[in-house]
Amino acid sequence: MNIMKAARLHTIGGQFTIDELPIPEPGPNDVLVQVKSSGIIPNLKNVTTYFPEWYPFLPLPELPAIFGLDSAGVVTAVGSNVTTYQKGDRVYINPGIGCGECKSCIAGNATLCNSYTFMGYFGFGTGSANVFKRYPYAGYGQYMTAPTSSLVKLPDNLSFATAARFGYLGTAYSAIRKSQLRPSQSILILGASGTLGVNATLLALAFGAAKIFVAARDSDALQRLQALDSKRIIPVQIGDEAIHAQVRSHLPEGIDVMIDTLGAKAPTELATDGMQAVARGGRIIQIGGVAGPIPIDPHPFMCSQLQYIGSLWFTPAEGNEIAKLFESGVLDFTLLEEHAYPLEAINEALTDIESQGNGFRNFYIAHEA
Repeated sequence: MNIMKAARLHTIGGQFTIDELPIPEPGPNDVLVQVKSSGIIPNLKNVTTYFPEWYPFLPLPELPAIFGLDSAGVVTAVGSNVTTYQKGDRVYINPGIGCGECKSCIAGNATLCNSYTFMGYFGFGTGSANVFKRYPYAGYGQYMTAPTSSLVKLPDNLSFATAARFGYLGTAYSAIRKSQLRPSQSILILGASGTLGVNATLLALAFGAAKIFVAARDSDALQRLQALDSKRIIPVQIGDEAIHAQVRSHLPEGIDVMIDTLGAKAPTELATDGMQAVARGGRIIQIGGVAGPIPIDPHPFMCSQLQYIGSLWFTPAEGNEIAKLFESGVLDFTLLEEHAYPLEAINEALTDIESQGNGFRNFYIAHEA
């Protein structure tokens, strides 16, 4: 029997331990991937400690469990029905999967499935329990199985380390697509110094935005972002003048799109402040999960025809579009500082990312060859 190592959680609030398990066999429509990299999840310690109390409607896998999102590696075996992938293919595994049978899954929009689940993280409904049973393996193991519908083929110029960033990148990409941002339009990225914010800034450049307002408290991070393109990127210092006033001092008519990447600990006043910078007919996309409720006055929304849209993760189809952006050279992540950890240092990595993580640092598990 072939054996692999995996970091597993045995108790809520506990530490991960390195266990030895049999290497799984892929199902008929699955592949087996030797994992080369997997992203360090900044929120994982909260999820595995507090989610059962905070969010009992977001189920965790049955313990002991392997966690780990944003995994990339090499296909080592394929199921009997698989024809589009073969051994040796370099792939990213989108962890977001649904039941595979409902109308949303059939249409390629698993994010709308009532059983939508992040393999190696948590689920969004009662159907997640069945998904976890079908796919109990994840990125903090040396091998994992995955359905072919969740795979993204990686071009040769896209490293496994960069692919471990795809979750945040894809979340920002899907948000910008939903915003209908067009070349020559303007965008405000709220919380631009975080991982989501840095990714959204890079994508806004790639999408051809004429003016990109980046709002954050960290002045050093704002300078680093502005250095990417001093003509198109305009820093907005949170804590000085109101956000919307700073934006409208440059663009009196307001911006076309606002991407809100602020996390749960951010005050909702920042979100409502930024929304006042949005022009008539503009779109506000929520991807950060700022702690609500956010007060919205329906009358100005109606009169100005504003849109407030929630966006969750991204589809494998969108992942393939992102891979093409890297292949063509439109996206370049060489500015990121890589922080690689061996699997045995998973607990250390989770502690380090809480104190050292920022939007310019890429924390990931680098599995042994």
